[in-house]
Amino acid sequence: MSTPAPPATAAGPAPGLFPRLDLRAGRPVVAVDVGGTLTKTALVDGRGEVLEVRSEPTVLRSATGLLDQLALAVADLAAAHAEGHPDAVPAAVGVHVPGLVDDARGTVLLAENLGLRDVPLRDQLAARTGLPVSLGNDARGAGTAEFRMGAARGARTAVVISIGTGIGGAVFVDGRLHDGDGFGCELGHMPVLVPGRRAPVVCACGGPSCLEQWASAGGIARSYARVTGRPAHGAREVFDAARAGDDDAARVVGDGLDALALAVAQLATVLAPEVVVIAGGLSRAGAELFDPLHERLEQLLTFHRRPRLVPARFGDGAGVIASALRADELLEQLVLPLQQGPSS
Repeated sequence: MSTPAPPATAAGPAPGLFPRLDLRAGRPVVAVDVGGTLTKTALVDGRGEVLEVRSEPTVLRSATGLLDQLALAVADLAAAHAEGHPDAVPAAVGVHVPGLVDDARGTVLLAENLGLRDVPLRDQLAARTGLPVSLGNDARGAGTAEFRMGAARGARTAVVISIGTGIGGAVFVDGRLHDGDGFGCELGHMPVLVPGRRAPVVCACGGPSCLEQWASAGGIARSYARVTGRPAHGAREVFDAARAGDDDAARVVGDGLDALALAVAQLATVLAPEVVVIAGGLSRAGAELFDPLHERLEQLLTFHRRPRLVPARFGDGAGVIASALRADELLEQLVLPLQQGPSS
């Protein structure tokens, strides 16, 4: 029995909240950003204008329930704009989810927060909606939004590091996204050893010293709570305590910055990116984050290309933007063979 979709928690037009999106195919799409708590569904017209965004609690621990929820959300949103917006009938759906995703196969390999494993979500959602669907990982998607339209626009080789409860990433080499068959860009699980420090705890993946144990918002908060015995409600609180003179907080923040700088240095050594974009809540810390990160990076690099360290342009809307761009790219791929015609 499928799990019924919960009621929507928010709905409404979105003028002014999003820039006009760069849709190359020029056809309407539905963008779906699936999160561990909320799922956002947006309708974007052929001019790239976001007409409406709806948000509802994500159905968890049931692939069938989640698919039913997404199909209903797509249908309801399209129906709501069928009258008065004949140019808003969606031609494709773009979806991003957290976890390991094989983009080419359209399969969610593992999404622990959603309770999904080896789910062919792309094909099953396409069967339910009657529309072509493109599926990808959320962090790579947020990176694509920054690469196409945001802080990394114009670069050929770039890295986008999304820092939240965990750490995700997107890597672009010579203008192309690297996904490693779903296993690539898992920057949060890069092994790092902060000099003179023992890893806070074993990572959820089993790794002894992963980047997100040290530098994610969740990792920083957990480290501070473990050191002091006092709970911290997010990394912002730890940063504030460090600024106020709390030595324990300063050490935890310093460890996180050391680990993040080491990860960026490794990326600079291997990829030589022109720009490294920091996304997520921590990116809003401004100079408090970027100045010491830049200083630490300078201490680690020698002959290497120095990447520009910049905050992301897009915040919570990155997933919607990315999913719309993903659906648009799918339409480009579908339309091109038709334009070329049969081979002679």
